[in-house]
Amino acid sequence: METPAEMLDQEACYRAVLTRDARFDGRFFGCVKTTGIYCRPVCPARTPKRENMTFVVSAAAAEEAGFRACLRCRPETAPDMGAWRGTSNTVSRALALIEAGALDDRNLEHLAERLGVGERHLRRLFRQHLGAAPVSVAQTRRVLLAKALIHQTDLTMAQVALASGFGSVRRFNETFQALYDRPPSALRRRGERPGDGGVRLSLPYRPPYDWEAMMVALAARGDTVEGHSWSRLLIQAVDGAEGRVWVQSAEPGRVDVRVEASDLRAVPGVLARVRRVFDLSADPQAIGCDLSVDPVLAPLIAARPGLRLPGHWIDDSAEPPSDRLMDAVLADRAEAWRPWRAYGALHLFMAGLNAADTKESDNVKDAA
Repeated sequence: METPAEMLDQEACYRAVLTRDARFDGRFFGCVKTTGIYCRPVCPARTPKRENMTFVVSAAAAEEAGFRACLRCRPETAPDMGAWRGTSNTVSRALALIEAGALDDRNLEHLAERLGVGERHLRRLFRQHLGAAPVSVAQTRRVLLAKALIHQTDLTMAQVALASGFGSVRRFNETFQALYDRPPSALRRRGERPGDGGVRLSLPYRPPYDWEAMMVALAARGDTVEGHSWSRLLIQAVDGAEGRVWVQSAEPGRVDVRVEASDLRAVPGVLARVRRVFDLSADPQAIGCDLSVDPVLAPLIAARPGLRLPGHWIDDSAEPPSDRLMDAVLADRAEAWRPWRAYGALHLFMAGLNAADTKESDNVKDAA
């Protein structure tokens, strides 16, 4: 299911939908031809007939094809799988920039220049790996973030428009009217929400998650950690606003984020950085499956399947964090770990092992 858009196994996707298999949540979306709606594999609604469904690799591909998001399973709450695909470094870097708002106030040509590729080539890569154009991915990101803000906060519609990256309230209203045939305010469900200020959102991730290890790692490098809560000051020059962001663990599969910012337009970038710092887009199943082929890593991953890579708030590297390797001694062995080399090195570090230990383990196995 981690393959490019055109290689999705449609029958396998339908079997996953029939069983509402949570392992595939976020890996693909099902489009229902009879209703014009697209859903997550775990949608609680009655499963449509096979002939009425087609499957796409991204929410953007579904919306570009004319389908609108299901109001029951809410695709905006699915785990984000974009950053870990490993199919194209260029696409991964582009997704990170788009998530931070790169296409909210700039055009595709500028994004392509930042990536060092041609605009046409970038479009081709997005079609190949996500089944949608970069501008469609950017619009879907804005719409799904706006839906989350509408459902989870009491921000006014004008504030939601700013906080989700829309350039104007008019554009915000027109987009929702076109996609859902109703104004955005019609999607709001009233209920009790925390009244301590700021923008509060619950961000999804794919369990398991070793929260204790993450907090220890963040505190060790000097981040502000108090118990199970992490926070950081927002700076105008870096974040586009003054303020602060707090993150703490919630129910399994979710983290709670609170952002207090002097300018709501900074919210998309702040959330993108939170996802990177806490490695919320990681897929433990894919990582464990690939790395467990190494006999040294297999027991380590089985013991700690929820390890995540602490990310940096500011990260302009061209190489995905998941594939970075700081230990040159491990280079030869770690080549087989791609694109998860950094995870392999992290598991060794957490187990107190080094390159010499892995070689010794191999020698013992060979001797046996």
